[in-house]
Amino acid sequence: MELTSLLIFAGALLVAAGSPGPSIAALVARVISKGFRDVFPFLAAMWIGEAIWLSMAVCGLAFVAQSFHLAFVVVKWAGVAYLAYLAWKMWFAPVEVRDGAMPREDSPARLFMAGMAVTLGNPKIMMFYLALLPTIIDLESVTALGWAELTLTMAAVLIAIDLTWVLAASQARRLLKSSRAMKIANRVSASTMAGAAAAIAAR
Repeated sequence: MELTSLLIFAGALLVAAGSPGPSIAALVARVISKGFRDVFPFLAAMWIGEAIWLSMAVCGLAFVAQSFHLAFVVVKWAGVAYLAYLAWKMWFAPVEVRDGAMPREDSPARLFMAGMAVTLGNPKIMMFYLALLPTIIDLESVTALGWAELTLTMAAVLIAIDLTWVLAASQARRLLKSSRAMKIANRVSASTMAGAAAAIAAR
C-alpha cells in the first residue's frame, strides 16, 4: 500500500481519536484515581474492537468495489460528506465533561469486557472507517498485506494517543476541566477534519 495513503489514514484517525472528549476524560480520571495498570485491559479491548470494525469495513468495501462500481462511487462521495459532517459536529461539540463507561470494579476481565462492549457497541467507529477508506485506498485490489498495514497503522495511532493521555493524566485532567480549552481543541480538530475531507475530495 502507498505510504501516502497510510499517512492520510493515520492523520485522519489521529484527529478523530485524539480529540479530548468525554471518553478521554473518563480514561484520565480513571488513571488518576486507580493508577496506570488498572486501565490496560480496557485499552487493549478498545484496540481489538477497533481492529474488528476496521476489518469488517475493509472486507465489506472491497466486495462492493469489486462487484458494484457505481455503488462504490456513491459510497466514496458519501464518505467525503460524512467526514465533513464530523468536522461540523466537532466544531459545535459540547464541552461538558461526563462520566465514562468504565466499570468501578478492578477486575481485568470486567475491564476488558467493558472495553469490548464500548467499542463494538459503537457503530460510529465503523461508519468512520467506511467513510475514510474508499477515499484513500484502491479497495478493488486490497490484499491481506494491505489489510495488515492498515491494522498496524491503526494500532500504532491509537496506542500512541491513548498512552499519551495516560502518561499525561495529571496535566490532561486540568485541561479537560476547562470548557474554553475543550472548545479550542474541538474547533482545531474540526478544521483539520474539514481540510482532510477537502483534500480527499480533490484526489
